Amino acid sequence: MRRAAAVTFPRGLNTVRARAESCLKCITALRAGKEILSRILTRGEVRARRVDPRGIAYDRISGALGTLMGRVAGKVALVTGSARGIGAACARALAHEGASVWVSDILDSEGAKVAREIGGNARYVHLDVADERQWIGVMDGIVREAGRLDVLVNNAGVTGFDRPDGPQDPEHASLESWRRVHAVNAEGTFLGCKHAIGVMKRPIGGRPRGGSIINISSRSGVVGIAGAAAYAASKAAIRNHTKSVALYCAQHAMGIRCNSIHPGSILTPMWDHMLGEGAAREEAIAQVAASVPLGRMGTPQDVAHLVVFLASDESAYMTGSELTLDGGILAGWEAQPGGR
Repeated sequence: MRRAAAVTFPRGLNTVRARAESCLKCITALRAGKEILSRILTRGEVRARRVDPRGIAYDRISGALGTLMGRVAGKVALVTGSARGIGAACARALAHEGASVWVSDILDSEGAKVAREIGGNARYVHLDVADERQWIGVMDGIVREAGRLDVLVNNAGVTGFDRPDGPQDPEHASLESWRRVHAVNAEGTFLGCKHAIGVMKRPIGGRPRGGSIINISSRSGVVGIAGAAAYAASKAAIRNHTKSVALYCAQHAMGIRCNSIHPGSILTPMWDHMLGEGAAREEAIAQVAASVPLGRMGTPQDVAHLVVFLASDESAYMTGSELTLDGGILAGWEAQPGGR
């Protein structure tokens, strides 16, 4: 039986064929993009909205396209304490860069609102980080629905001033208040790391899947605060535990990175009780800003940008690191540019 001769084309026809195939691929991609945008438009999700006072706007279309081409595209992330402040900004930024985000908090109505505002690649789940049973339930839910966890942002925290627990200095603070602050800040972070490791280390194709754990510590975790002893001590515990987690995961070749961020003077609702209201608030903010070398208080978005970096593969060679984000306060001197 004679074998059919291979069909050959002249050089010019080969070029035409290659270009035609390239055009077909482009048309296919454009049709897919058109279908995605059509679904977004029919759901009425074309609403730009401001998420910080400097006017950074995220919209639902860019968020959906970010799912395909963002810096953390396809990753699954859990952000604790994300109903407001730094946590909410981190959830929005991760979703904007393509991640599927679980917003979690004990402030259910506010957290659910954040998830709704983010859109289709976000959902809300109740999580008290001091309760291990809730951690287990949330992790089981994420694995059941998404199949994995790639990023954990341990952000939930309290100062001790958020309720009438009395003085927070080393002499007068109550043991009950000390334990409550540590239960949320230090123990909550411990539990998050513990259960994230259990999920992230699960193998895929014979190798650990890996992931990124990002612990939000504080400038106060590096230096003491006379009037907030429990808060400072708990944030110092987060700083040190981050390094223990990083080394443990590296030792066992899990592919899990763990780093800490140390924000300072970030304007969030945590400051409300100290800043007051009206003109007094503005004056207090100005006084804090004057003590920052860069001349302003930070925003939650400043922290969120760094979280996206640590969540992405851009930081693949970074683990056990502590990143200070305080406008230069810990540099050791108070610069006053321009005679400020």
